[in-house]
Amino acid sequence: MAFFNKFGSLVRQSISQNGQVPMTSMLNSIRCMSSSKLFVGGLAWSTDDQSLKDAFSGFGEVTDARVITDRDTGRSRGFGFVSYESTESASEALSAMDGQELGGRNIRVSYATDKRQPQPYNNNYGGNQDY
Repeated sequence: MAFFNKFGSLVRQSISQNGQVPMTSMLNSIRCMSSSKLFVGGLAWSTDDQSLKDAFSGFGEVTDARVITDRDTGRSRGFGFVSYESTESASEALSAMDGQELGGRNIRVSYATDKRQPQPYNNNYGGNQDY
């Protein structure tokens, strides 16, 4: 149900802004909303994997909770990811935890997106090839 409410909200927002619904944007939003993986930003430096999992486990079965650390220093980079067994649990956690305090800081929670694939080298520097 939360999925359809969010989808309807996105359609209304898009139509009110520019009078049309951009298909690419809408499909990307649907893909993200059907995800069971959340991005958690604004984490305190003291937050570790276990405390992140504990904070989010009240919304369903957490399959993975990981704070991203700097590879050189091992220190937290201030964000992490939480994965759930179901999309419903992820949606509930997002709604409940976004903006809440964890470890003395207000966290931001959103659906995780895939890393962008590196773009192939473009020799024309974005210019028009028709000179």
